[in-house]
Amino acid sequence: MFGLKSLLTVALVSVVAALPTLEERAATTCGSTSYTASQVSAAAAAACKYYKAGTTAGSSTYPHQYNNYEGFNFAVAGPWQEFPILSGGVYTGGSPGADRVVINTSCGLAGAITHTGASGNNFVGCSGTN
Repeated sequence: MFGLKSLLTVALVSVVAALPTLEERAATTCGSTSYTASQVSAAAAAACKYYKAGTTAGSSTYPHQYNNYEGFNFAVAGPWQEFPILSGGVYTGGSPGADRVVINTSCGLAGAITHTGASGNNFVGCSGTN
């Protein structure tokens, strides 16, 4: 029995060690713009803060409901909210740019999407969002 416990412990440690870190999983690229995990997390946290408070960033409409007409396979179940992600800091109003983080109403990070490369007002997935 000691051998089986040792083997299971080694196997579990190996699996955990092989998992990517949270930062590796959360970083994304939208079009030619790369965002670090910290930038993604900051945008998602801001979206959550505004959503939970029932407010928006400045005089914008963000965050607002995202309906997923494109049919993305997000990491968390909806309903979802979209919120701009910017390379120069957290969105506080004004022009939202092309890129968005998507959270669910429990503030789970669903993914990242962009208008860059999409037709009309549609979205395509950023890296890691299918």
